[in-house]
Amino acid sequence: MLKELSHYENLGTPGFFWEMLRQINDSDTHWTSISLSEHFFNRILDGESVFDGCVPMAKAIGVLHTDEKEGLKIDSSFKEFLVSETFMRAKILERILISFGDDADFQLIFSSEYLSYDIVYNLIQVDQAAFGFKHSNFRKFLISFGFLSQHPDSKIKRLVVPTKYRRLFDMRLVPEVKRHKIGIGNLQANLEQKRIAGVEAEEFVVRFEKVRLSTHPKPETIQRISDYDVGAGYDVVSYEDVTSEVFTRFIEVKSCSIDHRFFWSKNEVLQARLRKNQYFLYLVDPKKIGKADYIPLIIQNPYDNVFLDKSWTREEQSWLFTKQSK
Repeated sequence: MLKELSHYENLGTPGFFWEMLRQINDSDTHWTSISLSEHFFNRILDGESVFDGCVPMAKAIGVLHTDEKEGLKIDSSFKEFLVSETFMRAKILERILISFGDDADFQLIFSSEYLSYDIVYNLIQVDQAAFGFKHSNFRKFLISFGFLSQHPDSKIKRLVVPTKYRRLFDMRLVPEVKRHKIGIGNLQANLEQKRIAGVEAEEFVVRFEKVRLSTHPKPETIQRISDYDVGAGYDVVSYEDVTSEVFTRFIEVKSCSIDHRFFWSKNEVLQARLRKNQYFLYLVDPKKIGKADYIPLIIQNPYDNVFLDKSWTREEQSWLFTKQSK
């Protein structure tokens, strides 16, 4: 769908959608795409004067339908959301995330390749390169509707998901990001079981840390970032103690049994080497997660205490081969 919509200059603004839908809903006029164009001709709404892609966008997400006489009708299930522009805006964003969930271009934009996490501002980041020139109209649409905004630090040229839409992002986009996050070395038949075990271990660590730091002023900010930032080199951000004001404990979680066998990626090792005492390995036994008094094996500075420690056996399990072109 995004490919077809990329040919339009403007996919819509909240002000245009609000007036368009109210006009269609509140009057007996036989509205068509042509009559709407005439109604909005030479109008400026939300700083825009061209609205060529708004009706196609509304149709793509199932908000508008065309009857046998080319008349535009609002989907009956959407009419109840026209109580305020703010409510309508939120529901249109929800429709977009649902309708475009299986769209290849949409999946690429919100893929792990372009997502990251800002641990200073606690915000999900989206690389602007994800949209390119081809989908710049969709980027402008999401900014106009407030789903994306410029990074609070003007020096960082990335878009962020505002806090108020974090829950919507987690509900509608994170499952798709997980589903498509399959890389080299992850083609084993039991991939899904391993992923589930890893997620459960990470969620356990978040709960464990919140209990450990229960008197911290902001324990609710302790969180998994692995869903948003696969290149971070750690899964959970936390605090060293209750006096810490910024994240000072970067935790890589490994779900492993009593023999403590785990895989450690090159990037994770690099982060451990760079962050030294602020980097931790939490080795979680999935069979003991349910026990109230269970404490995982916690290793601080694992670069020195695991990677360089001769008591740990290190084995090569896979290699990446690239053929050089002649």
